[in-house]
Amino acid sequence: MTATRVLVLNSGSSSVKYQLLDMRDSSRLAMGLVERIGEETSRLKHSPLVGGGAARERTEPIADHEAALKAVAEELAEDGLGLDSPELAAIGHRVVHGGQSFTEPTVIDSAVLAEIERLIPVAPLHNPANLTGIRTAQALRPDLPQVAVFDTAFHTTMPESAARYAIDVETADRHRVRRYGFHGTSHAYVSRATAELLGKDPSEVNVIVLHLGNGASASAVEGGRCVDTSMGLTPLEGLVMGTRSGDLDPAVIFHLMRVGGMSTDEIDTLLNKKSGLIGLCGDNDMREIRRRIDEGDERAKLAFDIYIHRLKKYIGAYYAVLGRVDAVAFTAGVGENAAPVREAAVAGLEGLGLAVDGDLNAVRGDAPRLISPAGARVAVAVVPTDEELEIAAQTYALVGKNI
Repeated sequence: MTATRVLVLNSGSSSVKYQLLDMRDSSRLAMGLVERIGEETSRLKHSPLVGGGAARERTEPIADHEAALKAVAEELAEDGLGLDSPELAAIGHRVVHGGQSFTEPTVIDSAVLAEIERLIPVAPLHNPANLTGIRTAQALRPDLPQVAVFDTAFHTTMPESAARYAIDVETADRHRVRRYGFHGTSHAYVSRATAELLGKDPSEVNVIVLHLGNGASASAVEGGRCVDTSMGLTPLEGLVMGTRSGDLDPAVIFHLMRVGGMSTDEIDTLLNKKSGLIGLCGDNDMREIRRRIDEGDERAKLAFDIYIHRLKKYIGAYYAVLGRVDAVAFTAGVGENAAPVREAAVAGLEGLGLAVDGDLNAVRGDAPRLISPAGARVAVAVVPTDEELEIAAQTYALVGKNI
């Protein structure tokens, strides 16, 4: 029996998201989420996607990631999809930060684990949780290949002119300060899917990808390779996000310390959790912001206008970086579902060949689609992202040939 299944794990500090896929046809067999790990009210939501089984939910204390993955294994086994199945080829792990060391998916061994751990100082919120998930999965299936797929890998093709900050080189190198970028699996998938939508090979297409969710990032993709992206050393840089400020004069931090008397931790919390849309208007849900705008709420309108202003600046900047743009692709929760955001983001950019057709833009759907007028110089597209499929595909491409 050929092993064709890949289990994708995305381990957070108190959660585990998972999907089981069959790579013969990229179909999903099961998916779920364990949340509030370590609390008395932990919850596991599991959905079998074959066999007609109903979704199930468990609410019980789940002490740690080991207990969480064992609970996931039990749910999968109940559907006949257990981790002991000979059809399981590998486990693919989302790892947020791979630094400059990892430019492609990598089979995990002790050296890889050590390097992921060494990168914790530049990803203190994410890499520790990713490591916990990997080690737990290794303990459950020590015989199975475990593969790390890095959020930063797609962006390692950026030239030094885009990746380096203009600070002292020795200081930057000593502390690994540079622009790494994130959401890489999404940008890779969407840029490739956009080329497919246009009927072209990725090597022939220049795409600006706008990944707009609670976290948001833009990328300039030239012939399938990332040449610039909006996030930097951390996911804080770039676009206005749900709770993150995005681009900021660094002196604001010094000002808040000296004049505001704020500590480093307080400023960190401010910029990452109390800024962006929620800081501007008290809401980080674009649907609620649009509802408030329709009711005449000026604070919500200002937040929306600031969000769009920053987004438009990045579209223009990346148009300049690429020189020629074949498509602008909107993706992720806001990008896929908020028609007013898409319309506003390209409004006034007709001179660059960008426009949306109102009727096409209003259509909702799960398939990639064009929303620009027929014959437009630059295609504007909505391309639903699929990071789990991208992780599974990269994992299986790496290990499948050895099965």
